[in-house]
Amino acid sequence: MEQLRPQHLPQEHWLGLEAAHHARVARYADPYLARRSAGQKHPVEDFLFTYYTQKPGQLLRWHPGDGVVLSGGRALERANWKFYRMLDDGDLAAVGLPPGTPAVTFDRESFMAQRAEAVSFAGVILNGTAKRPGQFGCFGLHEWAMVYRQEKFELRHEYLKLRLGAEGTDTVVEQNRIRCSHFDAFRFYTPDAVPLNELTPTRENQRTMEQPGCLHANMDLYKWAYKLTPALPSELVMDCFELSWRIRTMDMQASPYDLEEWGYPPIRIETPQGKAEYVEYQRAFAAESQTLRARVLQAIQPLL
Repeated sequence: MEQLRPQHLPQEHWLGLEAAHHARVARYADPYLARRSAGQKHPVEDFLFTYYTQKPGQLLRWHPGDGVVLSGGRALERANWKFYRMLDDGDLAAVGLPPGTPAVTFDRESFMAQRAEAVSFAGVILNGTAKRPGQFGCFGLHEWAMVYRQEKFELRHEYLKLRLGAEGTDTVVEQNRIRCSHFDAFRFYTPDAVPLNELTPTRENQRTMEQPGCLHANMDLYKWAYKLTPALPSELVMDCFELSWRIRTMDMQASPYDLEEWGYPPIRIETPQGKAEYVEYQRAFAAESQTLRARVLQAIQPLL
């Protein structure tokens, strides 16, 4: 593996970065934790903490990423963190620090010993998605397919109302082409909706089907970023998180649910105007995701 030239961050510098990260995460995590304590749900703002496996406490931890040395007494708190190691005198000399200086860095060797397969798979998915042309004809109908004829099956989001009612929702599904390419959306279809999808995404063909026009593939940038923690800097992970947050908002606005009372006006994808609005958002998110995808790939390149 390529060896990065270590970058040194003294304590007075990295403590400020850590504090800024904590404030950035708290904006999203604190309301979620308050709702959870009160037994309340939010259909949009809970999603990144309930669907994905990264918990608020894990997201709150600030990491500088691969190839960065943190010095100072507070750095010793990280000595027992997973995938961190203390620097010996030889390492300290390489970054111009005197012997005995308390300092830690990301332990690339132990990380790769345990996570090499995950790093490789993330690289395959991200590289493949980045190289494919974006598809912009799905209009968010995956969310509609998840509640198609749902009265026959287990209700999804039982505390939410369908904006067009059950019959109107089913009609939208039946009158439109359903072309979802993302397995982790497709797997939530109702059984009656599955044969309506023109594609058959599976876990096995995921690496060849994901494309940058897909909202869920772009939301999953956050998943790949946190799965590669602490090799990636937390600032990059949060950039992916915030993109995913905004995509989730638009995805639910275009969904069949009535979210007006929650403060989310609908994108009426059952109309030509709504479809055009959806595609405009979708193209903007695709462009933004490609930039972030390239940044994640660049960050893990030394590990590949």
